[in-house]
Amino acid sequence: MLNIGEAFYQLKAKLIVLYDEREAAAIAHEVLEHITGMGKTDRLVRKDKLFSDDQEQFFYTAIQELVAGKPLQYVTNSAWFLGNKYYVDPAVLIPRPETEELVLWVVEYALRTADKGESLKILEIGTGSGCIPISLKEKLPRASITSCDVSAAALQVARKNADLIGVNVDFVQLDFLNKTTWNNLASYDIIVSNPPYIPLSERERLHINVREYEPATALFVPHDDALVFYDAIATFAKAHLRSGGSMFFEIDNGHAIETRDLFMDHGFKTVELRRDMFGNDRMLFVAGN
Repeated sequence: MLNIGEAFYQLKAKLIVLYDEREAAAIAHEVLEHITGMGKTDRLVRKDKLFSDDQEQFFYTAIQELVAGKPLQYVTNSAWFLGNKYYVDPAVLIPRPETEELVLWVVEYALRTADKGESLKILEIGTGSGCIPISLKEKLPRASITSCDVSAAALQVARKNADLIGVNVDFVQLDFLNKTTWNNLASYDIIVSNPPYIPLSERERLHINVREYEPATALFVPHDDALVFYDAIATFAKAHLRSGGSMFFEIDNGHAIETRDLFMDHGFKTVELRRDMFGNDRMLFVAGN
């Protein structure tokens, strides 16, 4: 039988093939915390404690998956976002810390421009794990949140997370690029989206963890048009964004200026780029006319 101390060094040694020593150690610690339910200090004190049969089986399966490039979050089926633990699997993108910044920007704006977000109707396009709409509902409990996605599997994950976290979001399955589905949606004060924006031709530049495991429909745009979703949302907003409403987007730093200009070409006069924690132009604010 394997004990906790041996497991850590065995896993770290396997991961150094793919990661530097510091990152390999961090991943090993997270896997062992997931398996044992113990923090680093408790595991150090109890390093001689033996795994159960089930724990050992999970451990060796995790090694195989991680060495093959499977993201840690899919191995443990968990990811943190704004203080909440989300269930994730390969049907949804893994939540990123940059997206937390987008959510906090929306919340700050909503609280500043409305009475604690009361009566706001918010639409989020591209549900994924549900981290954006769930976080918005948690921080703006008086707002009405609708979130749509083309993927039934993603919506199943998002509904599970909404139940786990204890908020009520209206999840809708539809293909947003099919304009006939827009009749199923109302008018909104705020539209939020982190849509697909990577051309399939750029697939090989992505890390293996992303390109081989995260859902292609959430990453790649059809016909290699990086701005296709932003263009559709801009058109949708002309009929579905309420007077005085606003839109918030996560964008690709490499297409930031093009994305800004697209909304200006659609007639939106107030369009603001914002940099993320890494200094990249990754967020966009658009004020309705």
